[in-house]
Amino acid sequence: MRTRASARTGAFGVPGALRPRLSVHPAHSRYGDKPPWYLPLALAVDALGVGLPVLLVLGHSGQPHPLACALVAAGAWTAVRSVRGRYASHVLGEGGGVLGVLGDWLVLLGVLAVLRTAFGEIARPVLALLALTAAPLLTLAGRKGTHHHLIAARKAARSVSRVLVIGEPGTADHVVEHLAARTEHAYVVVGVVPVGNARLQCGTPVPARLAPVAPAGLVEDAAAVMGAARELKAELVLVAPGPRLGAERLRRLSWALHDAGVPLAVLTGLVDVAVRRVQLDAPAGLTMLHIAPPMRRGLQVGLKSALDRACAGLGLLLLAPLFGIVAVAIKSTTPGPVFHRQTRFGQGCTPFTMWKFRTMVVDAEARRAEMEVNGANENDGLMFKMRRDPRVTPVGRLLRRCSLDELPQLFNVLRGEMSLVGPRPPLPDEVARYDEVELRRLAVKPGITGLWQVSGRSDLSWDETVALDLRYVDNWSLTGDVDVMARTVRAVVDGRGAY
Repeated sequence: MRTRASARTGAFGVPGALRPRLSVHPAHSRYGDKPPWYLPLALAVDALGVGLPVLLVLGHSGQPHPLACALVAAGAWTAVRSVRGRYASHVLGEGGGVLGVLGDWLVLLGVLAVLRTAFGEIARPVLALLALTAAPLLTLAGRKGTHHHLIAARKAARSVSRVLVIGEPGTADHVVEHLAARTEHAYVVVGVVPVGNARLQCGTPVPARLAPVAPAGLVEDAAAVMGAARELKAELVLVAPGPRLGAERLRRLSWALHDAGVPLAVLTGLVDVAVRRVQLDAPAGLTMLHIAPPMRRGLQVGLKSALDRACAGLGLLLLAPLFGIVAVAIKSTTPGPVFHRQTRFGQGCTPFTMWKFRTMVVDAEARRAEMEVNGANENDGLMFKMRRDPRVTPVGRLLRRCSLDELPQLFNVLRGEMSLVGPRPPLPDEVARYDEVELRRLAVKPGITGLWQVSGRSDLSWDETVALDLRYVDNWSLTGDVDVMARTVRAVVDGRGAY
């Protein structure tokens, strides 16, 4: 059994766009085998990505020993990345942040600087630096390509680990449905060993059951789990602890599994917490997870604000001609103002005036109430969305398709009311109907783009939208913002959900 559910959302209402780019644990990396060409491809991309530019730049500029310099640079780059664990089987194909590659590149520059000092000046520093700039870009491109291949393979139930879930039926159902909803990870559930006699709802095979009360000896639980693992050829046992599967019972079961060489993983019950926020501790032998709070202040927050305003100012200068073209197109085709101003709520429920290019007829707001009464809203939540909204003008439809209507929000970013990346800013009537969970979306500045923008936009349900925003609010980082900005380009070109 190696089929996987094709549904995009699971028991927790979390869309596939929330994909955590995590690998299996290094101790389990021999399971869920990946294509064998990942390693030689990574080595070739890294070596050639440094060696060829160095050879071409130094050779073309007449610098001495270009071939030797190229070989040394290629060897140093692959050595640095090897020492930093970039070629480990549990890392290959799993994606990764830009900062990791840039960190490797800075280490490379340091190594080459030491070698240059030791062996004397060989090439001009400016030319050498120019030749080395292609290395991180090509490495990132290679990793991105391998990551997309691995995700596609896992969606087709390849390069995955066969998992046996153990837990109380209700918890096991949630685990199975949640794993089935996200097909980019390394786990496919092949069976469940429930604790107790309650019925499972997920329809997964049940090769054995554990007694609702912990047995006196070590044999009963171990025999049932090991028999189920052998029958289903499970490569990992995933345990969801509960009242009937406590610490001592789990400890005894782990002895049997580890003695038999079967990997064991234990669920914590946490959902959508970034790995970087988790720290392991073991006071007095008790395994403890420390969960760092979301970043709300500090260096990264200040840097994000500074980058937002700098990029917004630069963007307004560079896009000024495009603003003029769009303004002429709007003004010449429909009566009314070029810009649409609307009250939105930002960080801490602070109201502000958001700017957009007008994409609807002038009386659009007045007509919305009537349309809602007539059941025109196609969104299942608090936002009003229609795939073919009659209020949208022809020019407005094009602007929405290309996301050009959002560009005036760069003024809001420059004023500090918005960010380049963040949740979408809600309307006052939407905020008035928010519950405590939905209000958490306003813990950070709203953004021009975000996980909602790159994950289907209006095609997403309200629960999916909230889940995306909460994941961002709790786990945001500068590297995550860079990734969202890069994915925004693809989302704009694709146009999915833009209406």
